[in-house]
Amino acid sequence: MAHTRLLKRHAAAIELFTDRVHTVGAGQWGDPTPCTEWTVRDLVNHLVVEQLWVPPLVKDGVTIESLGSAFDGDQLGTDPVAAWDTSARAAQDAFRAPGALDRTVHLSFGESPAAHYCAQMVTDLVVHAWDLSRAIGADERLPDDLVRYAVREVSPYAADLAKSGLFDPPVEAPPGADVQTKFLCLLGRRP
Repeated sequence: MAHTRLLKRHAAAIELFTDRVHTVGAGQWGDPTPCTEWTVRDLVNHLVVEQLWVPPLVKDGVTIESLGSAFDGDQLGTDPVAAWDTSARAAQDAFRAPGALDRTVHLSFGESPAAHYCAQMVTDLVVHAWDLSRAIGADERLPDDLVRYAVREVSPYAADLAKSGLFDPPVEAPPGADVQTKFLCLLGRRP
């Protein structure tokens, strides 16, 4: 039952990010994002790469080290939307395979239950959907259920994210902030 709920959340997060990718205008791929080092294209490429890792890690049980630089660089080619759609579908299929969420995956920080990896992917998709929304001027409102889930998922290790250098330090949420604002502030965003 828990795996079924997780897979539904993952599907909803994929759908959310897919909606945003399909909204990117032809002239927006070079625009800046809240992730100051990334353009819209860089942000989408990051999420494509994240999805490309899922099948070999979950289905094949390989390690990141054994894949080496297989997914380094631009993975979007001439059709970023198609690259996203293909990688998202492959990631979903890998997580949905019978027994997939019961496996152990070998991540950069060590072994992890595949279900935990999937939960991390949900959080990543949700926060980056907001980043992409802000960058392209789309609706920034995120589904409350996904945001609440992402807050529960990331809260235990949020303090370590800034130490990793991959996230800005948390920002203090304003008094009376809603759960989405608190979530974004927790991950160093300035909504």
